[in-house]
Amino acid sequence: MYSPTPHDWQDANRARWDERVPIHVASDFYDLEAFRAGKDVLRPFELAEVGEVTGKTLLHLQCHIGLDTLSWARHGATQVVGLDFSEPAVETARGLAESLGLGPERAAFVTADVYDAAAAVPDSSYDIVYTGTGALNWLPDMERWAETAASLVAPGGFLYVAEFHPLTDTLDDGTGSVVTHDYFSRDAWVDETSGTYADFDAPTMHNRSVEWQHPVSEVVTALAATGLRIEFLHEHEATLFPRFGTLERHADGHYRFPAHRPRIPLMYSIKATKPRPTQP
Repeated sequence: MYSPTPHDWQDANRARWDERVPIHVASDFYDLEAFRAGKDVLRPFELAEVGEVTGKTLLHLQCHIGLDTLSWARHGATQVVGLDFSEPAVETARGLAESLGLGPERAAFVTADVYDAAAAVPDSSYDIVYTGTGALNWLPDMERWAETAASLVAPGGFLYVAEFHPLTDTLDDGTGSVVTHDYFSRDAWVDETSGTYADFDAPTMHNRSVEWQHPVSEVVTALAATGLRIEFLHEHEATLFPRFGTLERHADGHYRFPAHRPRIPLMYSIKATKPRPTQP
């Protein structure tokens, strides 16, 4: 249900994520055995849009257990840093890095709230600041997030965002055919659903979550206000989960609506660069 922002939103969300870390570690969804064996979890459109990362430093905000972070290291990033507010998630990420032979000088992980990232990460700026899917909905303030993220982009570097499209949050949960929620709502969405996307039937105790819906225009405007230059905003017809019962899984592992239905954006991505200082 929609409501004003609860005072304990961070504590509630952290307790929820802390509890779900061991469930995710054991799940087929994350399949850590396959990941350790070399499975690449980055999406093809992310690899194409981010481009070559060899020799670059990369900061991953809201990294969860670090699979995406470590995948960027596998693709050649000189140093990757993952940040998450869940200590169990960060400890899991550190263990994964060690199991892959990646020491802290190559893959470091820190526990901190994303709004405190500038004071928590090892370096003052990175060639690439990356944030992956299912991250922005946990934050109430896009302007503060954008200012924090932009401050960590090195001159000539860029911020890359890949997210689920907020239009999908307005649709009915069954077929995704009817608009049932307000696209422009700024209220908190408080939910008590048990389980997790990696195991819907998992028994859980900390089920309260507090999330926010951020229209794409809000995200882009917040980034532009920091002085970053928006290079592109791409909308994608596919998504990573069978969120609606009518979505069909394709050979690439992504889900799309049937061909007879009009297409809508299910995900989006943004690249925003920080200009280099002009020479006098």
